[in-house]
Amino acid sequence: MVQYTIPQSPEEVLITISGRDSAKAREKAMDQLLEMMGNDELSADLDDGFTPKDFIEVKEHKTEPTAEENAVVEAVQVLSSLANLKVKVQGSRNEALQVRELVDLLFTDDVIEEDQLEELKNGFKVLKTFAQNNLRYRDARDNAEDARKVLDSALGK
Repeated sequence: MVQYTIPQSPEEVLITISGRDSAKAREKAMDQLLEMMGNDELSADLDDGFTPKDFIEVKEHKTEPTAEENAVVEAVQVLSSLANLKVKVQGSRNEALQVRELVDLLFTDDVIEEDQLEELKNGFKVLKTFAQNNLRYRDARDNAEDARKVLDSALGK
């Protein structure tokens, strides 16, 4: 929906047309304006040469979000971040635990096979990434408790 008014009498004339602002919508508004003039519903005197381009589009005044709405948006973002971290941790957990078992071999007197040593060297990056993501996840989970409370409050729980 689009709404138009005229500069000569913006408080008196408000014409609503379905759709959005376009030449066709302005033509329809012009037809309604002419109809209003024909029915003597318009007290404003329009200059000769008034065209559809002379209409002023009335835009809705958008209100700023409240502090509560901002808190809800922030809470959802925190929970979304937590979900992403959880997916990362779960995705690399099994592989990291396999590498962790190989780490135990370093602390024994047993011989480490060449392929095990190679797997261990290649697995350190996986192990590091998993450990970092797991620490971030734990911190995020602790911080997300407040976000969950904000969301529960907004949902009326």
